[in-house]
Amino acid sequence: MNLDQAIAQFREDLPFLEGAGVTWMPGTEPRGYLLPEYKRDFTRFEMALDAQPALVTPANSAVPAIFTTLVDPTVYEVLFAPNRATEIFDEVKRGTWLDDVILFPVVEATGEVSSYGDFNNNGRAGVNSVWPQRQSYRYQVIKEYGELEMERAGLAKINWVSEIDKAAATTINKFTNFTYFFGVQGLQNWGILNDPNLSASITPSTKAAGGTAWIIGGAINATANEIYADIEALFYQLVVQTNGLVTQDTPMTLALGPAVAVALTATNSFNVNVSDLLKKNFPNIKIVTAPQYGVLTAANSQGIAAGNLVQLIANDVEGQQTGFVAFSEKMRSHPIIRHMSSFRQKVSGGTWGSVIRFPAGIASMIGV
Repeated sequence: MNLDQAIAQFREDLPFLEGAGVTWMPGTEPRGYLLPEYKRDFTRFEMALDAQPALVTPANSAVPAIFTTLVDPTVYEVLFAPNRATEIFDEVKRGTWLDDVILFPVVEATGEVSSYGDFNNNGRAGVNSVWPQRQSYRYQVIKEYGELEMERAGLAKINWVSEIDKAAATTINKFTNFTYFFGVQGLQNWGILNDPNLSASITPSTKAAGGTAWIIGGAINATANEIYADIEALFYQLVVQTNGLVTQDTPMTLALGPAVAVALTATNSFNVNVSDLLKKNFPNIKIVTAPQYGVLTAANSQGIAAGNLVQLIANDVEGQQTGFVAFSEKMRSHPIIRHMSSFRQKVSGGTWGSVIRFPAGIASMIGV
């Protein structure tokens, strides 16, 4: 029996076989029969039947990889640099999203005395008032998600809508923090680092190891005494600018980059580090680190091109705040708009940037 005869015989027997409950998937039908005399008399087998027959299906010894893949139930989130502007200045709400301009009244006492006489009418006391202003900047982000998108994420145990909500809040907060440091270009809206009324930055002293930097190549380049002397120079500048209104006991904030702050651990020959010296001589000083004070690099896109910056800020002078950071709307959620199989929602905010009421209360040093 040749192949064609075997196929013809199979097709002839197919109704009988199907009636007996024997079926094959299409394309897997037998391609041949044993000779008739061998179908019933198994004692006449004289051929080797122990060899593995050719496979009909592709060779495989495993299961799909998805059945041996585990998804960890804990969802990890990418971390971003911290928002630190509100640790340098207090954050306050001013006005509403309807307001475009805010005015800050400033009054200055004027007057002169004259020699006393019972009939003299000389001498005068008066007040001069000015009204510096800031402009608000309103901004927004759009949240979008679809039904299929949500359900597919749900299969992976990810709450997609919640994650998008957090992404919107993170974006709003990151931009707000950015405006607190740098303001908004083109508006009367400035930040802690670029307010035009700030005094010019002073230059650090040249170090024994060379240069003015506290840290070079990841290693502390300056001695503890040299670093402390630079901070003393900042304090001196602050005292001069305020004409003595700032003293050692004044609550102050030392703001600097995270990498530069490592230099505060430098220890002198008496086993005293810079932090110890600061706490001893300035009992009410607070140290805050923020990436925006660091040098501009590929990893720090919000840094300063001129080099590492340090600011010494008097928190308040004679009971008046040196400055504050302000918003008109922290995060305003607009209506959710439903489309045929998706959703959209606008989230907006408004910022006044940093409002520095007493620029003389801030001293800066660039190039540490």
